[in-house]
Amino acid sequence: MSEVLSRAGIVDCDIHPTMRSKSELYPWLAERWRVHLEEYGHQVRIPFTSGTQYPKSAPATARRDSWPPNGGPPGSDLDFMREQLLDANDTAWGVLAPLAASARNNDLGAAYCNAVNEWQIENWVKKEPRLRACVTVAHEDPVLAVAEIEHRAADDRFVQVLLPSKTNEPLGRKQYWPIFAAAQAAKLPVAVHVNSVGGGYASTGGGWPSFYLQDHHLNVHSFQAQIAGLVLEGVFERFRDLKMVMIEGGFAWLPMLAWRLDKAWARMRNETPECKRPPSEYIREHLWFTTQPMEEPEQAEHLRDTIGWIGWDKVMFATDYPHWDYDDPRQAFPIRLSNAEHSMVFRDNACALYGLG
Repeated sequence: MSEVLSRAGIVDCDIHPTMRSKSELYPWLAERWRVHLEEYGHQVRIPFTSGTQYPKSAPATARRDSWPPNGGPPGSDLDFMREQLLDANDTAWGVLAPLAASARNNDLGAAYCNAVNEWQIENWVKKEPRLRACVTVAHEDPVLAVAEIEHRAADDRFVQVLLPSKTNEPLGRKQYWPIFAAAQAAKLPVAVHVNSVGGGYASTGGGWPSFYLQDHHLNVHSFQAQIAGLVLEGVFERFRDLKMVMIEGGFAWLPMLAWRLDKAWARMRNETPECKRPPSEYIREHLWFTTQPMEEPEQAEHLRDTIGWIGWDKVMFATDYPHWDYDDPRQAFPIRLSNAEHSMVFRDNACALYGLG
C-alpha cells in the first residue's frame, strides 16, 4: 500500500456483517413476524426448504481466521472486525452489504428488510463511525421497496440501495422502475450484489451445475444478463442520473459484453427503441464495479487494458470480508499502480460516488 494511501485510508466497498441469530432482528420486527419466523422460517426464493444448493469451499463461506474468538459466525463481532479488517487495513470507510435475502412472502420480506436496515444502524454504524449501511428492500414488491427507500432517503448513513443479481425477472423490466425512480430521487446509487439464489431458477442459464466451483464462477452470468436488460429496455435512458454498482462479479468480461451488444444493436436497433445510443455508452456512464473478485490474466498488463476501457474512475476496491476469497489491499492487484490510480481505486472513486468525507 502506497504512503499516500496509508495516510488517507481506504474505502472498502463490500463488507458482510452477519447475525449471530435471526433473533438479533426481533427488536424491530412485529410479534406477527417473530412468530412467523419461529414457526415457519424465512423462505427465500430458492427451490429448497433449507440450506444452499452446494457445499461451500469453507464453513460459512469464510476465511479460516475470521471466526471471532468470543463465538459467533464470521462477520458477527464488531470488535473483531475492527481488529482484523478496519484497523489492519487502515480503512477510512467501509460499506456494509448484508446478505439478507428477501422472502417469498413480500410482506415478511419488507418487514425483514426494514429490520435489517435498523440492525445495521444500531449494531454497526452507531458503534463504528467508519461504517456505512445499504438500504435492503423487498425488491419483488416495488411499492414496499419504494416505501423503504423513501424512509431512509434523508439518512446519510445509508449510501446505496442493495439488490440481488438474481431476481424473478430481469431488472430492466418496468415493474422494477419505481425502485430506480425512488433511488434516483434520493440520490442513492443502486448496488447489485452477486447471489447464488433468486427466482427459484437454476444458478446458470444451462441448468444446475455439479460443483460449487461452477456455481461460484457462473454467477457472473446474472450480471451480464442484468446489464443487457437495463441498457436495452431503456432504464438508463429514462433515469439519466441513475448510478449502479456491480458488486462481487468481476469485470474483465465487461468490454466483450459491450462490444457484442454494440454490434447487435447497430443491426437490430429498431427492436429496442428505448435504447437510443450504443449500449457501451450507457455502460460506461452508469456502471461502477468493485474489485473482488478480480480476474488475473496471464499477462498482467491486460488487466490494465481492461480497466482502461471501463475507466479508472469506475473501479472501487472491495475486500469481501469475511469470505474465503477475501482480497488484502496490499496484494489485490497483480499490476503496479501509480499513486493517482491507487487513490482513485482505493478511495477517491468511492468517496465521490457515496459522498464520503
